[in-house]
Amino acid sequence: MTDSARADVERMLDRRAEAVLERDETAFRATEAAAEFARPELAAGAAEFANLRDLPLAAWSYDLGDFDRSGDRATAEAALRYRVRGYDKAPVTAVRTLSLVRDDDGAWYVASDDPSEEGTMQLWEQGAIRAVRGERSLVLGVGRPEGTLREYARLADRAVPAVTEAWGEDWAGRVVVLVPHSLEEMAGLLGAPSDGYRGIAAVTTGEVSEAKRGSPRPEAAGGSAKAPADRIIVNPDAYAVLGAFGEQVVLTHETTHVATRAHTNAATPLWLSEGYADWVGYRATGRSASEVAPELRRAVAEGRAPAGLPEDGDFGFSGDSGRLAQAYEGGWMACRLIADRWGEVRLNEFYRAVGAHGKRAGSVETALREVLGTTPSRFSEQWRAYVRTQLG
Repeated sequence: MTDSARADVERMLDRRAEAVLERDETAFRATEAAAEFARPELAAGAAEFANLRDLPLAAWSYDLGDFDRSGDRATAEAALRYRVRGYDKAPVTAVRTLSLVRDDDGAWYVASDDPSEEGTMQLWEQGAIRAVRGERSLVLGVGRPEGTLREYARLADRAVPAVTEAWGEDWAGRVVVLVPHSLEEMAGLLGAPSDGYRGIAAVTTGEVSEAKRGSPRPEAAGGSAKAPADRIIVNPDAYAVLGAFGEQVVLTHETTHVATRAHTNAATPLWLSEGYADWVGYRATGRSASEVAPELRRAVAEGRAPAGLPEDGDFGFSGDSGRLAQAYEGGWMACRLIADRWGEVRLNEFYRAVGAHGKRAGSVETALREVLGTTPSRFSEQWRAYVRTQLG
C-alpha cells in the first residue's frame, strides 16, 4: 500500500500557506498540533500569526523536501517561499525544519517550525512586525517605534534616487530595510554569531553576496548562501551612533549593493563591489579624498602606502581596524580614479563587464583591457600615483 503521509502533509501545508495569505487565524491554528505535542517556547499559533499581520505579502508557499516518517510522527525540511507585495520580483526562500504529528483520525499537524541548518531566523519570529512605507522603501521593524522606522524610510527614500543617478535605472528602484530590536537579533537574521557584527551598522544580504557596512568601516565581508535576497538589515545599536551624515552614507552604500546585485558575482573582487558602493555613497557629499580616506592618508604620510589594490582577504575581520579601513578606502580610491580619469559611464561599464565574465580568473584583466584600454600593471601604477597625489 502506498504511504499517503507525504501528500497529506503537502496538502496541510498548502492550507497553512493560504491561511497566512488570507489572514485567517482560525485556519492557521487548525494546522497546528495540540498543546501536548507542540513545543511551548516557539512563537507559534496566535502569537506567530499576529507577528505576521503587518507584513504585506504577495505570496507564501511551502515546498516539501526531505520527509522522514516514524509512525505518527515525522520530521521534514520545507522551503518557505514568500514575496513582499510591491518589492519582491522573486520569492525569498527560508529553509525550515518541521516536526509533524498525526492524530487518531490520520490528519497531520505542525508541532514545531524552526530554521533549518541551511536557513536563518525570520523577522516575525522575533516579534510583531511594524511596517512603514516610504515613497521608494519599505521598512520592517520589530520593537521599534513608528517614528524611528519613518526616519529609516526617509533616508532610504533619499538613497534610492542617489543610487539611480549614479548606476542607472536597470534595477527595481526600491529597497526593503529590516530593523530588528538588537545586535543579537540582527545576527539571528543572518545565522551568524553576534560578535562578528559589533560596530557594523548595516548589512546587505543577497543570493550571491553579502556586504557589510559599519562605522567607520565594516568588520567583515563575504558570501552567505543562507541569507535572504535583497534586504538591508540594520544593526540598530551601531547605526544609532553614526550621526546624520554617516546614516545617509551607510544606507546609500547598502542600496548600491541592492542595485548592483544582478551584476555582482564570483567574478567581482571586493575592492570593486565595496569600492563602488562607497563611491556612490560619497559621490554627492562634497567630501575630499583626505576626509573619506583618513587611514590611507595616514599610511601615505608615514611612508606605508600600499603597493597594490586590496585583496579580498584584506576585507575580512582580523582585529586590525586600520588595515580593514585601508582596504575599503583603497577600493573607493580605485573607483574614484576610474570615474575621474575615464568618466562615470566607463566606471559603470567596467563594473558590469567584470561581472559579465562570470568567474574571477581574468575578469578584471579583461574588463581593464576592453573597457578602459589598460592593463593590471598600468592600472596599479596609476592607482598608486593617484593615492599619493590625492592623499599626500
